[in-house]
Amino acid sequence: MDSRDRKRALAALAADVGECRACPRLVEWREAIGREKRAAYIDQDYWARGVPGFGDPNAHLLVVGLAPAAHGANRTGRMFTGDRSGDWLYRALYRAGYANQPGSTDANDGLSVSGAWITSPVKCAPPQNKPTTVERDTCRPFFQRELDALEKLKVIIVLGGFGYQVACQELGVKPRPKFGHGVEVPLADGKTLLCSFHVSQQNTFTGRLTEPMLDAVFARARELGAG
Repeated sequence: MDSRDRKRALAALAADVGECRACPRLVEWREAIGREKRAAYIDQDYWARGVPGFGDPNAHLLVVGLAPAAHGANRTGRMFTGDRSGDWLYRALYRAGYANQPGSTDANDGLSVSGAWITSPVKCAPPQNKPTTVERDTCRPFFQRELDALEKLKVIIVLGGFGYQVACQELGVKPRPKFGHGVEVPLADGKTLLCSFHVSQQNTFTGRLTEPMLDAVFARARELGAG
């Protein structure tokens, strides 16, 4: 498909994601969070729906997380926007030349991404950040449609073991190498899968993931032609 068809396909996907109510537990959770809110955001209207991917339809780089954060993307409607995990990711994307600014607080803050697409295999915020296997598989067609539309991809960065497992399943990686930060998996179609620890506070606050470690993964993506 050409660039216009790619944009149309991704726009149609975004609409379908936003309207999806297939998983009762996730729908109940995301909407309850949107009603109860966090005190810091009490005056804001939460998105509280499925969150589509975001970025450049002509991307050479795909960044795969886990799911929207309850008070991040579930609030703002844009992946990794409005939470501390997103602060880390967008700073790294900015340093690597993929984003026009080093931070993202809401969907209308002027952020634009060039050469990269940011998504998650599960499109709704799950309780305790733990989607069930059934919820993961129910969301699978959305992720497949993204991969089909993003025809120019050369590198896929997976943030954490969950994203890695789903990506390997979709991309036919067998046997699957053990996940670890910096692990590199060449794919049969010439693409490369790169692994990074997730940008969650559990990793960034403890020093398990540092900014130089994250930067090294994005630098490697550039070396492999993702940009």
